[in-house]
Amino acid sequence: MPVVEFKGKKFEVDEDGFLLGGLDAWCMEWVEYVKQLEGIEELTDEHWKVIKVLQDYYKKNGVAPMVRVLSKVTGYPLKKIYELFPSGPGKGACKMAGLPKPTGCV
Repeated sequence: MPVVEFKGKKFEVDEDGFLLGGLDAWCMEWVEYVKQLEGIEELTDEHWKVIKVLQDYYKKNGVAPMVRVLSKVTGYPLKKIYELFPSGPGKGACKMAGLPKPTGCV
């Protein structure tokens, strides 16, 4: 498996750069790494709300929520989620939250 090194930490990732090891491997260094990839200058409370919703949903259901559900639970329209995570809810937000690559319509 590929390995990413950032700020002294090593992360095993899949071929698409998603964190392996589940939420146990997730940490602030991972968030900073993905933030840099996404071109996000500063994480706001809105970013953290999306990340928390994704993680909570994943812990309960074993999958990432569909976009419709993510939008409903956060109260953010899809356009806002794309403003927060330029590569989208699946690639950017799920990656930053430490979730595996979504398989469906996220």
